[in-house]
Amino acid sequence: MTGEPRVLLYSRPGCHLCDDARAVVARVCADLGEEYAEVSILDDPALLERYAEEIPVTLVDGRQHDFWRVDETRLRAALTRPRP
Repeated sequence: MTGEPRVLLYSRPGCHLCDDARAVVARVCADLGEEYAEVSILDDPALLERYAEEIPVTLVDGRQHDFWRVDETRLRAALTRPRP
């Protein structure tokens, strides 16, 4: 393990899709013993410009995995594969 979470969730406060995504990410990560980090796109102008219309966005191992909705089955599958 590198110490960095495998899952990164880009979100913003008050976003109901972000709340839904967070619940899925938290559940899957807890089940699999993985950690995740969450970053508000409002805290970074570049992230806000890039992801304003796509949030929530999840990245797994540094690569974009999902946006708008998190597919629990796909996320579990991605996290059961070894890190690249």
